[in-house]
Amino acid sequence: MTTRVHDILRSSSSLVFPGVYDTLSAKMAERVGFRMAFVSGYAVSATYIGEPDIGLLTQTEVIDRARRICQSVKIPIIVDADTGYGNPLNVLRTIRELIAAGAAGCFLEDQVWPKKCGHMQGKKVITRDEYLGKIRAAVDAKGDHDFFLVARTDAIADGGLEEALYRAEAAKSAGADATFIEAPRSSDELTEVGRRAPKPTVANMIEQGRTPVLPQSQLAALGFQLILYPLTGLYASANALDLAYRQLLHDGTTGNVQDQLITFEQFNALIGIDERNAVAQRYNTVDPERPPLSVGRRATNQDS
Repeated sequence: MTTRVHDILRSSSSLVFPGVYDTLSAKMAERVGFRMAFVSGYAVSATYIGEPDIGLLTQTEVIDRARRICQSVKIPIIVDADTGYGNPLNVLRTIRELIAAGAAGCFLEDQVWPKKCGHMQGKKVITRDEYLGKIRAAVDAKGDHDFFLVARTDAIADGGLEEALYRAEAAKSAGADATFIEAPRSSDELTEVGRRAPKPTVANMIEQGRTPVLPQSQLAALGFQLILYPLTGLYASANALDLAYRQLLHDGTTGNVQDQLITFEQFNALIGIDERNAVAQRYNTVDPERPPLSVGRRATNQDS
């Protein structure tokens, strides 16, 4: 089955795409020209429930946020589905719910639940057989739908590079559309992953994370087609809020940070005020020459 993501990859040797966490960040990603975006579980956990990415976010919360994001933009959205939130039966439900929500695909990983951010310490993975059972369930659930399944493994941290490569190969053979070996710990490991992991494969670029952050051209030369920056928007937003709020608290006004703020007109354009006004106008049947009914007065035959 050819998906929207496959179509994008065919038109480009490599694709850089950002992580988003709500409808506003998704709209901004679309506005600046990204062809695809990713709903980051780390970012959703931080912005939706105010908690770290340590397995506290639920399936329902992720799907609800994904649905709203997918409905707010036209670009394809891939969703972080964590471990599928249980056994293969849970995976079946998760994939079906994501398809119904409008997602263009998901990442599905092999950590023991409760999972952790891929760049944190202390991660553990389930057995190979358990993982592949989940991948097969996801493949069955997506069927012929426009849904791009990325098989992620965190086995480098709990088994080494060769185990991670084995799992990636097995997941691709089981029907995954792409592979993702999380958190290579050095340039040498990143090079090996790019060379040997089944294609297309993901490079996950987290600023100050465990993996070296390299330019798109270099990662493409190493063999990566999908280059994800999952937390750039979150960290940039948090920093901007910190600076603006500190200045407001200190000065009692925003006069010194005006040049750092998006304008009223720009923001309204971003969230589509002109389009919404145009739609509202289509349904405005009030005759401009005729005054509206007074509040509390019933219409009479004379009003007809």
